[in-house]
Amino acid sequence: MMAIIYKKNGMKTEKLNAADVEIAISSYIKPGNVIIPNVSWGFDLRHECDLLVVTKAGRLWEIEIKVSKSDIKADLKKRHQHRDERISRLYFAIPQALEDCIYLIPERAGVLLVKENLVVTKAREPKQNGNYVCSDSDRITLYRLGTLRIWGLKTALRDRIRDLAQIRQSQQLRFD
Repeated sequence: MMAIIYKKNGMKTEKLNAADVEIAISSYIKPGNVIIPNVSWGFDLRHECDLLVVTKAGRLWEIEIKVSKSDIKADLKKRHQHRDERISRLYFAIPQALEDCIYLIPERAGVLLVKENLVVTKAREPKQNGNYVCSDSDRITLYRLGTLRIWGLKTALRDRIRDLAQIRQSQQLRFD
């Protein structure tokens, strides 16, 4: 849900949140590639990947989600700098409203811009980083991590739906 409304050039606009950007990216990545969210443990990375893509060819792409200028600046201070010899491409996905912040993003990273209607355009190509190809064992590990995320998300969604139903019910009781 795009929750924050702000004015830009005198016009009201909605600010995309991280979930909006993730959903847009999931539609942008070609079918046949597998997207795993929030990979931080279980694959021996030195940092958390907001989205890790396993391509059909077995290459790994990291997509770092940033939704504010301060978020981008804070990322520059991280020691790991999103470096891992197994990740062949690094992208930063940002709302189009932050297009004027591209200069803050490391030159080796590609940039994906997400419009308010969740359409994604590539603003900059990433630089290739190595030729690592996932082994079958690596793929199985990553796919397992991805499926583990599903159950946590389903539980959170179920709980949110229940909470909303209870709120709706209590509001109806007050107006009846």
